[in-house]
Amino acid sequence: MIKIIINLVFSINILFIQNSIEFFYKNDGIKEAAELSEYSNDDLEKYALNKEIPDAIREVTLEALSYFPDLLDIKIDFQFKNRISGSVMQAQPKIGSLILNKKENRAYKIKISRYLELEDEAVLIEELPHDVLLGWIGHELGHIKDYLERSALNMMGFGIQYYCSDNFVTEAEIAADSHAVAYGLGKKIIATKNFVLNHDRLPDDYKNKIKTLYMSPGEILSLVEVQEDDEQDQDGSSR
Repeated sequence: MIKIIINLVFSINILFIQNSIEFFYKNDGIKEAAELSEYSNDDLEKYALNKEIPDAIREVTLEALSYFPDLLDIKIDFQFKNRISGSVMQAQPKIGSLILNKKENRAYKIKISRYLELEDEAVLIEELPHDVLLGWIGHELGHIKDYLERSALNMMGFGIQYYCSDNFVTEAEIAADSHAVAYGLGKKIIATKNFVLNHDRLPDDYKNKIKTLYMSPGEILSLVEVQEDDEQDQDGSSR
């Protein structure tokens, strides 16, 4: 029953997000995110507006941001941390802006572990395969997309529920993946999940967390295929 409810929530989320994206592109005349990701480094620099990004991950972060052109005016601080308990990355609103600012002026932070902790060594985060790191950052940007229309009170409740309820964590992670897939990052998200689940030196407790609370690579792939079919249908009907 829980699985059915989760899949239903996921389907509703992705339908809403895809409709929002279509509205955004039609009204603002912006190129599709997949095309934007092919820009050169100089072209990608425009996505640095209102962003603070460590040099070590600047290029891949700007590439991830290019999939989300409607985040251009959103203040996001990408922060390296030596350790993040139970996670590799976390997206959160900045507390001061959450309390004092209107939601359209809110600032966010994405905390990124400086190292990926394996069982026998620590690897610099920028040394991960490109698509894996791109998908990981894209997933966090999906969280920020989910936060944008939430009120301060809603965000406070979100934080409490996230730490108290595994079912709520699953819903929140589905929402983040839904946004990332709808904006064209589905295959990168799959690369990230496969990297985590198939890595023989990542701690088992972390891999079990991903298996239990997050969508599987197969579920993401099914969604990507549905999305591609819908796009083909739309292309055919417009001819």
